[in-house]
Amino acid sequence: MSVFATENASCADLSLDELEDQIATLASHIYAGTCRWLELVAELDRRGGFAGCSVAEWLAWRCALSPRSAREHVRVARRLAELPLIHEAFGCGELSYARVRALTRVAEPEDERELLELARHLTAAQLERAVRAYRHVTAAEADDLHAIAYAGYSWQQDGSLVVRARLAPEDGALFVRVLEASRERLAEREPSAERGSAEPRRPTAAEALLAMAEASLAGRVDRSGGERYQVVVHVDAGEGGSTLEDGPALARKTAERLACDASLVEIVERNGKPLSVGRRTRTIPPSIGRALQGRDGRCRFPGCENRRFLHAHHIRHWAHGGETRLENLVLLCSRHHRFVHESGYSLRACTDGKLEFRDPWGGPIPYVSR
Repeated sequence: MSVFATENASCADLSLDELEDQIATLASHIYAGTCRWLELVAELDRRGGFAGCSVAEWLAWRCALSPRSAREHVRVARRLAELPLIHEAFGCGELSYARVRALTRVAEPEDERELLELARHLTAAQLERAVRAYRHVTAAEADDLHAIAYAGYSWQQDGSLVVRARLAPEDGALFVRVLEASRERLAEREPSAERGSAEPRRPTAAEALLAMAEASLAGRVDRSGGERYQVVVHVDAGEGGSTLEDGPALARKTAERLACDASLVEIVERNGKPLSVGRRTRTIPPSIGRALQGRDGRCRFPGCENRRFLHAHHIRHWAHGGETRLENLVLLCSRHHRFVHESGYSLRACTDGKLEFRDPWGGPIPYVSR
């Protein structure tokens, strides 16, 4: 029998005053406990999440929260660290989570004390209405929000790109909506589940952002075998080093993936100075690209039905002697192309025309017959 069941057995013996006091006291304990729980959530968030998923995704799984509720709890946990007075009142059991949630939507350090005093005299519902009115009053500062909007990026020492942005509310809402729509479209093309997982894998926000970039640059023409956009990579034919133009170094396998279906320009240099520049040629001629699109029509990775943003992949890379023939080519989506080049997956063409895929540990993945 649980502690709660034992205590509930004597509830009928309490007087009305005692019943009210215990309910209010336990509610205060719940508020303080929730504050402590959010402090732990904030620490997990500070450490970068759990096992490759976001903190909100982890909370939804481990604590059985809805995705929306999990995201809101993470938002509140982050704001509490910036609002010490509200944080203290919450930790003492003085404020309910509903009140704290409302306060963290608008409170800033300079007006925190005033809003906290307001919260002490209003119900949670009244405070929600007051917060909406407060937001309406500060909407006059919309021009300032647009003035401080920015977007920027920087290359890190490990070669990764960090993107930072701050948008006005309506612009931010538009961006989030497009990002979530992109994520949903990617999710629709996911296999039913990853191997060994009971649930389908949800695409990350980073993958959704990349898909947005590809869609923007591809324009209205969505096809494979064409030069949708250009990213310049310099590859040293002698030493094999690769770098992005005006950017960081790339892994050899990343450069090979980018070169699977790309334009090539041979530049002869001496002491860092170009001596001659050859004509630009494509690794995959348009005629073969059209035939490949007609044959495959979609990503050939098992379980993937993606028919957009496909890359022509050399089964045996041309840099290693592979020929640019239809028999040595296959269409893969952006994600699975990366799997094959950089994540340890492999494939080979069988004599009967089928493809044999293997995971990073050498285990076979059921092939797709076309």
